[in-house]
Parts: sequence; structure tokens; C-alpha cells
Amino acid sequence: MPYSPKITLLSVNGLAVALGLGAALPARAQQYQQSATGVTVTTDSLTVSVQFYAPDIVRVLKYPKGAPGQHQSLVVEQGPTPGKLRYQARGGVVQVASPTTQVRVNQQTGYVSFFTAQGQPLAAEQPGSLRFRPKTDLGAPTYRVRQAFQLAPGEAIYGLGQHQDGHLNYRGQQVMLKQRNTDIAVPVLHSGRGYGVFWDNYSTTQFADSDKGAAFDSEVGDCVDYYLLNGQGTADGVVARYRQLTGQAPMFPRWTLGFWQSKERYRSQDETVGVVEKYRSLKVPLDGIVQDWQYWGENNDLWNSTEFGNPRFPDPAGMVRRVHALHAHQIISVWPSFGQKTKIFRDLQRDSLLFDFITWPRTPHVRVYDAFNPKARDIYWSYLNKNIFSLGMDGWWMDATEPDQIQPFDTDDDNRTPLGSLRRVRNAFPLVTTQGVYQHQRATTTDKRVFILTRSAFAGQQRNGTMLWSGDVDSRWDVLAKQIPAALSLGMAGLPYWNSDIGGFFPSGQYPKGVQDPAFQELFVRWQQFAAFTAMMRAHGEFTPREIYQFGQPGTWAYDALEKFIHLRYRLQPYLYSNNWNVTSRAGTLMRALPMDFPRDPKVTDMSSEYMFGPALLVRPVTESQYVTRPNKNVPGTTDFAQVKNQPVYLPAGAQWVDFWTGERQAGGQTVQRATPIDVLPLYVRAGSVLPLGPRQQYTGEKADAPLELRVYPGADGEFTLYEDENDNYNYEHGAYATIRLRWNDRARTLTLDKRTGTYPGMPARRTFRVVLVDAQHGTGLGDETAPAREVAYTGQQVAVKL
Repeated sequence: MPYSPKITLLSVNGLAVALGLGAALPARAQQYQQSATGVTVTTDSLTVSVQFYAPDIVRVLKYPKGAPGQHQSLVVEQGPTPGKLRYQARGGVVQVASPTTQVRVNQQTGYVSFFTAQGQPLAAEQPGSLRFRPKTDLGAPTYRVRQAFQLAPGEAIYGLGQHQDGHLNYRGQQVMLKQRNTDIAVPVLHSGRGYGVFWDNYSTTQFADSDKGAAFDSEVGDCVDYYLLNGQGTADGVVARYRQLTGQAPMFPRWTLGFWQSKERYRSQDETVGVVEKYRSLKVPLDGIVQDWQYWGENNDLWNSTEFGNPRFPDPAGMVRRVHALHAHQIISVWPSFGQKTKIFRDLQRDSLLFDFITWPRTPHVRVYDAFNPKARDIYWSYLNKNIFSLGMDGWWMDATEPDQIQPFDTDDDNRTPLGSLRRVRNAFPLVTTQGVYQHQRATTTDKRVFILTRSAFAGQQRNGTMLWSGDVDSRWDVLAKQIPAALSLGMAGLPYWNSDIGGFFPSGQYPKGVQDPAFQELFVRWQQFAAFTAMMRAHGEFTPREIYQFGQPGTWAYDALEKFIHLRYRLQPYLYSNNWNVTSRAGTLMRALPMDFPRDPKVTDMSSEYMFGPALLVRPVTESQYVTRPNKNVPGTTDFAQVKNQPVYLPAGAQWVDFWTGERQAGGQTVQRATPIDVLPLYVRAGSVLPLGPRQQYTGEKADAPLELRVYPGADGEFTLYEDENDNYNYEHGAYATIRLRWNDRARTLTLDKRTGTYPGMPARRTFRVVLVDAQHGTGLGDETAPAREVAYTGQQVAVKL
């Protein structure tokens, strides 16, 4: 029978909690044992283990009495840590407390509740919500497990991965946590009250919030296993505790911040290299080119052989050398599935390391490798290394890491892994397959940072050097709008790096004329503007080409708008790279849902149309057509730019805001109507920001010694830390980097460049900064070359600039 405890409740500040320590002792006191890291409580039918992994991180493990109660985590990297814990047992409740977090376990029911150090309610299980439903899985006894958590009135909840439902606040919502193309399942709940819950289960899980609590209900589990993350009231604190538990995100190479060109697919090495050459001839910046599938050949029996078997790619090493000679980088598509005539298929099949389910392409029957098996991961890397990485390839596009499966799913799950059925671990497949590539490449060389672009993820995957993308989304305006909350939810779940196919992957259903249709051009322009403020700016899709020169000539509206935002992306590189360091060194978040920075502004609780990009920039993408009219999808649209349209933008309370393009200052806490000509995305800078900008350049590092511009946005005090290193390799992990703290004192009108901290090989001893004070007349938008500036010669010592 399922376990269903009953408990008397007391309401404290709107949150139901277990009776306090002074309550009457139950008729039968149950057993408990304390240890250096926590406490174990045994009831009549249940064992509850509470362990502190840090003062702000608590693991709760529950299993039926007498069961083994073991769960080896694929996600958690650290173990429980002895600390300064205090123990108390009174009134039928056992309490164990760190300096920041109190945990109380009811000895009769096993109900667990969490409090701050001051005894204020933090989080609590929903009484009566625990379920262990017996079942068998591949003949082995196990359970379907469920646990719900109480939420306070008005409490917002975020996270849970990436989903295409348009929600930011998941209060009152249901979400199926199951890896699929365009959906990323990450069982991390992030509360607006400043705590998080990581549900450590890898099977398909239904999340549902209702008056019965916010519940995780997992298909398979020998126990209930979750972690309470006490962010001490802040969203950044929750993310920091999650990364502390599951691993920090390493630095990507600096060149990944540039513009990337891709499509489905470049059919020859001449075409691939020719795209890079064309960008160079047009003097449009470009840093990366992506080689999609069928470089192995067009016969699906050779699917994903990892070898260049296609005769249109006669010299793959020469192709990579040519791309490098053009000062660009290349990544390549690899899959977890293999055709039956490939060498890697035979090696994996010999050791029974292939799953047997239907995946894409459906015919002939390609098969997915068992990434949960270390030997299979070794074989996979051996082929990638020998056939691709040895060519000098710069990174990986690991496609279909869900892995992509075709219905029905129920028989697929009966495949066996070293950890049990695929059903038991299916959601963790992207974690282990990217882990295999990351760890093997790190073991092969430390001279080149691992960069993996992939469309699926699980908790902990940030440590594998992965950049996520939103999958094969449709080319529609409503889909563009939904990319924003999808990205922000993933960030609130702790995974910091995300992007999407500019223009959407599937345009043919909506735009059969493709790039020749002005309606598609308008969508593509607005999507590219949004992409300039994501972790990776990458054009990709099927059916119609996506290169900038396909959209017209210089001087035409689409071409010019696209080029403008590519240049802006390159100017923002110092800001972006420093923010990436903040992600690595301080568990930061790049694309920030507004509740992260403005938790006291109720208007942003569920605002999914805007976000902060780092600490300074407020971004409001345009997600509706404004200038193109199209009677139906079979007729190209007609443009009308005679009247400039507007976009409402909410400026969060608690700050003043400066229009990036005009320098106009606005008070927070209001909605303004921002004019949005086709080449303008509403972009505001938080007053007090110091925004470092680099030079215009054709590729990352072209003008490494050029002056940097420091834009100061007055109206409040502020600071920013500029980070620099060798731009690739892992020497930064051993201290080879430098930082300069930039501090703005608004009352004194003084910008202070602090003494440089640290050093790295090749660091310039002297550099020039152009300091610009932004107002409505000077130093705005991209036309800063004529803005009045104070030129500062910086040699590493503190400098104060009066403005």
C-alpha cells in the first residue's frame, strides 16, 4: 500500500509547517540516529535520512523501512560535509541545524520542513503527499515515487528546464519532464522565496502544482531523493548552491562569442569554406562555421560513421586548415546513433553496447549507443578523436542527445543499461553522453577548451562545457516569443548557456518562399536581434539559406539590420567574456529573468517578454510582425516602413534606465512606448553601469591591442569587473588571468580603474581606455566614434577619471 501519513498542521506566515518543538509528544516516539553530517529518523514504515552537504544544501533521502535505501547520483559531485550542526529532539520532532538552515523531521510521520537560521519557514513537504507505489521494472522490484512541497500564497516557482509552453512562473501548471526535441527536462524547482529543490531522479517525471502542493511524480525510483538549496533569499544564491552541488561551468573559448553561420546543410567542403570566404569579402564579422550531417555520405547505412566518406569532402584536414587560415573556427555534427555499415556500429554491437529502438532516420534501422556504459563512451570518443578531432576540429555539435526516439516510447524503455532499464535513467542520457566527450577531450589536451553545442541537457550538465539550443523549433512569431521564457527557465534551473536557431528551424510550413519572402526576412531580422543577446549568436535552419548575403545587398533593409547587430555583438565582447567569467567563478547567470534582479517588483513576477543580459542590459525583443503584410503564406509579403511602430517596454522599479540608442534616461516602475524601426531592438542600460565595449572587428582577436571603450551611465553608483585571459586553453584554472575592477561614484562623478589583479602569458603591460559619459547627446548606440571621450593610458595601477 502507498505510504500516506497524517499530520496536524499549524499555519505560520501563510506556510503550513509541522508542529513546533514545543508540541505534545506523540504516543510513540520513534527512533533516530545523529551523525556528523545529519540525522536518520525511522518511523513505523519509513526511513528518513537528512544530510548536510553544506550549510545551505540539505539532502533528504526517504525509503520504505527495511529497503536498501541506496541511490548513487549521476549528478551530484560532492558528498555530505561535517559541519557545525546542532541537534535537538523535543515534542516528537527532531531538529538538525547548520548556521543558516534548520531541518525538522516529525518522528511519527517522517514529514520534513525547512527553516532559516532565525526559524522562519523556508520550505516544507506537503503532508500526506509521499507515495511509494510498488511495481517491477525489467523484473526487479521498485516503486513509482511521489513527493509534493507546500507553497505559500503568491509564491512563484521557476526552472524545470526548457519547455515551449510560454510559461515563466509555473505556479498552477503541469509539465512532463521527459527529454524530447525542443523540450529539456531538468528537475530543479526554483522558488521566488529564495530556495530551490533538486529532485534527483532520472525517469520520466510529471511535475504538477495545485492546491495539493507542487509535486514531483517519477515513473521509477527506489527512494525519494531530493536536495534543498537555501539561497538565503536570493535567486543567485539558489543557482550558486545548485552549481556547488552539481559542478561549476567551465569557460568557453572567446571565439564562441562571435557570429556563427550554419544551415541544414553545407554539401561540400568548397561550399563550407566558400561561406567563410564570402563573409570575409563582404567584411561582415564571422567567427564560426558549422558542418551539419552527411559529410560521411548520403547512404544512411553509413549514418554518423564519424568519417568523411562523402566524396564532396576529399580533404577534410585541408578544409579545417583553410577555415583557420581565414581566422574562423569550425564545429561538426555528431550523433549518438550509427548506421549498420559503420565501423563504430560493429565495435559497439560486438560488446552489446547498442540500444534497440526506432530513432531518426527511421530507415534503415540506425541504433543509439548506451552512453551509460563507460566502455561505450570510450569507443565513441576513440572514433571522434581519430576521425575528427585529430583534423583540428574546434568543437562538437552533439545533435539528438535526448536521444531522439520515435513512438511508441513504452517498448523503448525496456532497453537495459548498466544502471537498470532505460526507463529508470532516460532523462540523464544527455548528461552522460556529453560527459564522455568532455572528459575524454580534457584528458587528450588542455590547449583547446571543450565546446559542445547540444539540444538536450540534464541537471549537472553545465560542468561538461555544453551550450544548449532550443531544438528544431518552427519559424513563427509566437515561437520566437516562447524562446524567451524557455531560455530564462533553463537559467533559473542552473544551466547558464543557451541559444536558438535564428529564424527558427522549420520555415517551409509558414514561408514556402523562404528567404525570398519579406515576411520571413522580418522574422529573421527580429530573431537575429534577439540572438545578439543570447549566449551564442548562430544562424541555422532547413529549407532556405540563412547567410546574410541571401537577404539582399548592402543598403537594403534586411541586410543592413542584420549586419548592424552582428557588429554590435562584436562590440559587446569584453562585456560578454567578463560575464562568462562571472558564470564560471561566481556561479553567475547570463540571461536573467527579471525576478532575479528585481524580486520586490510584483510586475515582473511572471514577465516573460523581457530579461536582463548580464547586470547592465535590459532586453525587450520584438516578437510581432510590424512592417510586412502578407495575405496568405503562399504570397510573399509587402513591406511598409512609412510609419515607425512602437513596442511597450516595462522598466523595472528600483533603478533608473538609459536608452542604449539615444541616451535618454527614464525612471523605473513604468511602461514606456519605444519606437522600433526595423533596425532597433528596445535596449536599456541600468543607471550606474560601466559597460566595456571592444572595437569593430572581423573576427575575435583581430584587434587585440585596440583601445577599449568604457561607457559610464550615470544616475547611481556601480561597478563592473573586466576579465581577460589567453582566450583559450585551461591555464585560467591555475590562475593565469587578470581582472580590473571598474568603479563609478555617481556623486563624485569619478570612474576608478583599480589596480590590476593577476597576470597571464601575453598580457599587454599597457592599454588604452576611452572613457565616455553617456547622456542624451553623446556616446550612444553604435555611433560612438565621435563621442567625447577621456583617453586613459593604463599600466596596471589605479587610475581615477573625473567626468
